[in-house]
Amino acid sequence: MPEVPRKWVGKSMKRKEDLRLLAGRGNFMDDIRLPNMKHAAILRSPYAHAWIKGIDISQALESPGVIGILTGAEVAKMSQPFPVGVSVPPKYYCCAVDKVRFVGEPVAVAVADNRYLAEDALDLIEVEYDPLPAVVDIEEAIKPGAPILHENIGSNIYNHRFFKYGDMEKAYKEAELVVKGKFKFPKYGSTPIETYGVIASYNPFSEEYVVYNNYQGPFVNHSLVAIALGIPENKMRWIVPADIGGGFGTKTGMYPYVALITLAAKKIGGTVKWIEDRREHLLASATGTDRVTYMEAAVKKDGTILGLKDKAIDNTGGYIRPPEPGCAYRSTGNHTGAYQIRNLEREVLVVGTNKCLTAPNRGYGCQELYFSLERLVDMVAAKLGMDPAEVRFKNFIQADQFPYTTATGGIYDAGNYPKAFQMALDLIDYKKMRAEQKKARAEGRLVGIGLTSVVDPSVTNIAYVAIGKTVEERKQERPKSGSGESAVVKVDPLGGVHVMVCTNPQGQGHETVISQIVADEFGIDPKDVTVSNVVDTHDRLYSITTGSFSSRFASQGTTAVVRAARQVKEKMLKIAGHILEANIEDMVMEEGKVFVKGSPEKSIRLRHVAGVAHWDQSALPEGMDAGLFGTSLYCMPTSKPPDDLDRVNSSNTYGFVAEAIVVEVDPETGQVKFLKWASVHDAGTILNPMIVEGQVMGSLTHALGGSLYEEFAYDENGQCLTASFQDYLVPTAMEVPKVAIGHIETPSPLTALGSKGTGEASSMSVPVAIGNAVADALAPCGVEIDELPLSPNKIWHLIQKAKKKK
Repeated sequence: MPEVPRKWVGKSMKRKEDLRLLAGRGNFMDDIRLPNMKHAAILRSPYAHAWIKGIDISQALESPGVIGILTGAEVAKMSQPFPVGVSVPPKYYCCAVDKVRFVGEPVAVAVADNRYLAEDALDLIEVEYDPLPAVVDIEEAIKPGAPILHENIGSNIYNHRFFKYGDMEKAYKEAELVVKGKFKFPKYGSTPIETYGVIASYNPFSEEYVVYNNYQGPFVNHSLVAIALGIPENKMRWIVPADIGGGFGTKTGMYPYVALITLAAKKIGGTVKWIEDRREHLLASATGTDRVTYMEAAVKKDGTILGLKDKAIDNTGGYIRPPEPGCAYRSTGNHTGAYQIRNLEREVLVVGTNKCLTAPNRGYGCQELYFSLERLVDMVAAKLGMDPAEVRFKNFIQADQFPYTTATGGIYDAGNYPKAFQMALDLIDYKKMRAEQKKARAEGRLVGIGLTSVVDPSVTNIAYVAIGKTVEERKQERPKSGSGESAVVKVDPLGGVHVMVCTNPQGQGHETVISQIVADEFGIDPKDVTVSNVVDTHDRLYSITTGSFSSRFASQGTTAVVRAARQVKEKMLKIAGHILEANIEDMVMEEGKVFVKGSPEKSIRLRHVAGVAHWDQSALPEGMDAGLFGTSLYCMPTSKPPDDLDRVNSSNTYGFVAEAIVVEVDPETGQVKFLKWASVHDAGTILNPMIVEGQVMGSLTHALGGSLYEEFAYDENGQCLTASFQDYLVPTAMEVPKVAIGHIETPSPLTALGSKGTGEASSMSVPVAIGNAVADALAPCGVEIDELPLSPNKIWHLIQKAKKKK
């Protein structure tokens, strides 16, 4: 079917969702009320590491309004550990069974008539602990003699792999310089406005479960929970409400609570609701993975990077759970970034410490990678006396090389990295800013310019998780790969168009964009399209990869919508052609009707076509089914399993981001002031510019937090010191600087509209861009930047330390 003219796609259009949300008419988890619903509160461990010697619930059971108490011992009897993608997995239940391994780990659940009474009951549960030494430092955890979290593993290393791509030995021989660095990336989170929420019902007669939860990608972990609970998957129905108050990755880590509250519902034989409070969320939900990286580059004196070698140590906390060890491997395909680097060696360790657990955080795995890689590029420039922009231009993949296959197996679909990077330089007037920087330094002012250029991977191929296992181990298992996303488009008997999708949004404006796309396909107005985002595992078309994560909507979700819409459109054109006695090739669908090309008087309204399909089925072309429905569950053809050389296309579409930031650091306070900021993105075809701008600013602000403010801090005993917003600082509107946003469009050949993802983009590039800017500003002081966040306190101490060395 030929491409349709774009009347709506590519235009800024106000979000259809906003009216109900601003009017307080959204439907979030806490808005759901079910008959005879009871409420749960969770007793959490005050220790980071301890044996559970005994639990006495007798007094709690006698507390007013208490329906029941669920303990870890019962959880062990009623379920089994979650499946984990490593060879020797820790036994991870939804509740501590015999030992606690982080502060805030669930120990028991009280169910009562209301939350207040359930909380009161927690105070009456007596737990006898036998405290153990804790370990919180990543590198200390892997040293001999460190406290062991899981006795069945025998060490704190959950996963350990080595990789070789290309010929690193040759790269070292040809290199004229080797530049090395050690980098630390912090543990920070997503902090959505809405925390976790679960409502679970158990029907003892049918032995079926109905579970409401605000999960952003429910289908893969629907299977994991069913396995852990030992029930058939079709006996457990998950429903995700239309509105979710933010996710950013962290809500893919809520499935242990889904299992826990479901078990509580089974115990009482009814319905149980639990809404996580903010302290619980900060203390024990999920954060991004903190990482220590040793990275070195083999380079020539002209700035050519011949090869990279790195050792990355990821911390997943008290346990490892799906999708981990994914953080270490999600960026496999784009590990060499935007550069023509054909030689790479990696060592990966995924370790446990007595900290809270991890889940994907916006830019999953790529913030950590690019903080090391792009800091190292700046260090190469400094060692060679070159401009950092020059080094990047020297190594960029060129526009005529796309599609480009990286040394690690990533298939970059489209791009023009030099053009986008140059736009960022132009937006801050780079040459002029370098000249002004010299003047500022002569005046004793600490002004710095930070540049970065990163590849933005979207639509993960689930095969990347398999890289955590060796080739031999993979051959013993069923191969895993895919990126499938679904859509159903239907036209009702009166001609109304309705779309059902599983990319349940958390504020991204999916309803608006889908309406624009379908309006173009059918030649109607977006207001005439309705969209259902309520996800129900019992009535939605889905695969294990379906959901809203990895910026998959713009690429994969919209492609599924287009394919489903075009199925319906083709059927409608056939019906119209049959009625008008014309060939389908001559039919045009515009302005709510179908007409014969060149003869607009020969037309039929869409409503009439729908009426034939539903009301006058005998008038349909011979052999055609009644009704108007189109379905698509589209998987990218580039989603393949890893090969025997550990190469994998870990994502499917690849955008690009260039950041150029000018800062001034106050040496007396360590405060960072932003003077100029340009952010340039290649997200392929832009579907709605206004929504894209919002996504860029959202990812940028999220990363600003992890760069300057946010870090989950722990003392030596594993006590979390940042379990409230008084201690865990997140940026507000007052801290967000003005940003000049630019775009180039290199359409992806893999998607129906040429679009790529952009919702995570700046979350990957901003931390290192700020790091590079501050490093450049403090270079005259002899300060090196190798870790985040760059809080004023930390910068001030770095300056003082450098002064003492002088």
